[in-house]
Amino acid sequence: MLLTEQNMKELEQVAAQAREVIINTVYKVGAGHLGGPLSATDILTALYNHVLNIDPKNPDWEQRDRFVLSKGHSAIALYTVLALRGYFPVEEMETFDGMQSRLQAHPDKDLLPGLDMSTGSLGQGISTAVGMALGAKLKGDSFMTYCMIGDGESQEGQMWEAADVAAKYNLDNLIVIMDYNKLQQYGWAGEEEARLNPIQNPEVKWKAFKWDVITIDGHSMKEIIAACQKAKKTVGKPTIIIANTVKGKGVHFMENNYLWHSKVPTKEEYAVSIKEISKGGLNHDS
Repeated sequence: MLLTEQNMKELEQVAAQAREVIINTVYKVGAGHLGGPLSATDILTALYNHVLNIDPKNPDWEQRDRFVLSKGHSAIALYTVLALRGYFPVEEMETFDGMQSRLQAHPDKDLLPGLDMSTGSLGQGISTAVGMALGAKLKGDSFMTYCMIGDGESQEGQMWEAADVAAKYNLDNLIVIMDYNKLQQYGWAGEEEARLNPIQNPEVKWKAFKWDVITIDGHSMKEIIAACQKAKKTVGKPTIIIANTVKGKGVHFMENNYLWHSKVPTKEEYAVSIKEISKGGLNHDS
């Protein structure tokens, strides 16, 4: 689908709405991650509303594109985008992380239609995505497999084993997107509670594993979609999109602050957050 200025504005509005739902849900249920989900929202919105070949009314369609959220702790962002896309009622978000909820803190594909993989153990999701892509090659299926990874989980050795296998089998039907927000919750404290970048020079590392590498602004709908379109045309090798993002994107006191990796806002913080996100593009009359 051709991306027009109108399409882009609509996607930005959906992303703003998704951020509002994410913050509203975490505040109301008193649990959940915020920093990583907010950095990934634009990418997930672009994928599920423009890029992926999917059918919300037929979530088990055999020829649908697959998506694996390797950084499973950002499940609330994926759930929100799925709900806004029509996979289930948005009102169900209020059950997030509940004992009997289909929306667990990490994705469980046996509970919720639309999920292609249960994830949460960092580093493992990309291996599943490689298996899906390889299986499609062997069966002659034409669907694409997409996988979102975190920069923090890129410290896992399994990530690079999967990268090696994907290149070995020329999986050009695999597109990995790194949510490169450059900030993780724990590890390597710097001065004044700063956190060192989890992975340095990711482009160099992935090129060394013989992947095609595209670097973008992970909050630009235009760049996200253009990168995915380019990656789909790549022949003979898998592609990784290094998406430069901001952790906590959209709320000034959450942005680039590792303390908001997983934290529930106070009443005052919640009010400020919703006000700032609303200014970011949500049309309450739609």
